[in-house]
Amino acid sequence: MLYFFDKSVILVERGFITGGFAKNGGFIMEKIASFTIDHIKLQPGVYVSRKDKVGENTITTFDLRMTSPNEEPVMNTAEVHTIEHLGATFLRNHKDYKDKTIYFGPMGCRTGFYLLLAGDYESKDIVPLMIEMYEFIRDYKDEVPGASPKDCGNYLDMNLGMANYLAAKYLDNVLYGIGEDRLVYPGTC
Repeated sequence: MLYFFDKSVILVERGFITGGFAKNGGFIMEKIASFTIDHIKLQPGVYVSRKDKVGENTITTFDLRMTSPNEEPVMNTAEVHTIEHLGATFLRNHKDYKDKTIYFGPMGCRTGFYLLLAGDYESKDIVPLMIEMYEFIRDYKDEVPGASPKDCGNYLDMNLGMANYLAAKYLDNVLYGIGEDRLVYPGTC
C-alpha cells in the first residue's frame, strides 16, 4: 500500500485522485497494474502491458523489455536516451505507424521501453514493426536525431555505439524467432 499525506487530500477532494484513507489519515492507493507483474520471472520480450479506452478508441501499451529485471545490469542512461531518440524518430516517420504512435520512451527502471499505439493490438501484431525498428537502431551510424542543445535538454548524454549493440542483442536474443513465452507476461497465460 502507498500512503500519501497533506497535498494528496486536496487532490482527492478536487477529484484528481480516487482511493481511500487509512486510519492514520494517510491516503491509500491501489498498486498499479505494472507492479503486479512478477519481475523475478519476467524475461526480455514484447508484452501487452495494458489496454485503455479513450472514448471509443483503444490505446495499447507495450512493454518492450530488453533486459532481465533484477538479473542482469540495467541499461545506462546514455544508450537508453539514444534508443529513445532513434526509436521515436523511426516510429513517427513510419509509413504505417506514424499516425498511430502515441508515445515511445524508457521505463524508469531502465530495463526496457514503453510503446503506446492507437488501436487494439496483441504482442505478435507488432513483432515485425519491432524488428524493423531495432534493425534501424542497430544499423544507424549517423548523427543522432535531436542530439543538439536546441533540440534536447540533455543532448550530451548519448551513446550510439552501445545503442547499436543493445539493439543487436535484443534482435538476436529476443525478436528473431520470438516464442509465445516472450509475448505474454509470465503467469498470465
